[in-house]
Amino acid sequence: MLLVCLLIAAAPALVSTQKAKAAPSDNYDALIARYLDTARSQAAGPPADPAGWMNGLMADLRARHVNDLVTINVAESMAASGTADSSLSKSSGAEIGVPSLFGIEKKLPSFVTPESLAAVKAETGFTGAGATTRAGTLSAIITARVSEVLPNGDLLLEGVREIEINGDRQIVVLTGVARVADVGPGNVVSSAALGQLRIRYFGRGLIKDSLSPGWLVRLLNKVF
Repeated sequence: MLLVCLLIAAAPALVSTQKAKAAPSDNYDALIARYLDTARSQAAGPPADPAGWMNGLMADLRARHVNDLVTINVAESMAASGTADSSLSKSSGAEIGVPSLFGIEKKLPSFVTPESLAAVKAETGFTGAGATTRAGTLSAIITARVSEVLPNGDLLLEGVREIEINGDRQIVVLTGVARVADVGPGNVVSSAALGQLRIRYFGRGLIKDSLSPGWLVRLLNKVF
């Protein structure tokens, strides 16, 4: 009974923990709402000391706290190619003959040879070759926020950028883990230094709809 009461009492805390560590979303409104919720819940810092302005000249302004901003220089280039060749061949043959069959072979026409009445020969062959090549390049500069500081001090970054022009939207969603040591003095980190990097770049709107085939074309492609 005591164990059940403890589980019931701890349930709200578990739910709040799961919400705090929710998976990254591709929805801009959800991401900005999450950012504002955590930013508004943080306690305000102490008032600035007017006489301590010189201390700020030597301060380390690199991101290291939740909701700090980090500029990410995205320069990703990927290329892959592969080839495959295969060649198979097989041949077989057999002959059937009756040199002697109770003298019947002597009554056969002269053009019939009893020693080779039937012959079977089979040959099969297969040759195949294939090649694939894929390349992609993405260059961008996006500013992300620190959504969580991990126990080892690494920063979990989460950023989204949405641009809408005349009903067409271009969305970039980025998540990754950065070390504080990899963040440069200008609070800039290269995407090559991010671990568990995930970048999604996609569009929504009239342009995307015009590039997509209609439902009838998609149906015919599946059938044929």
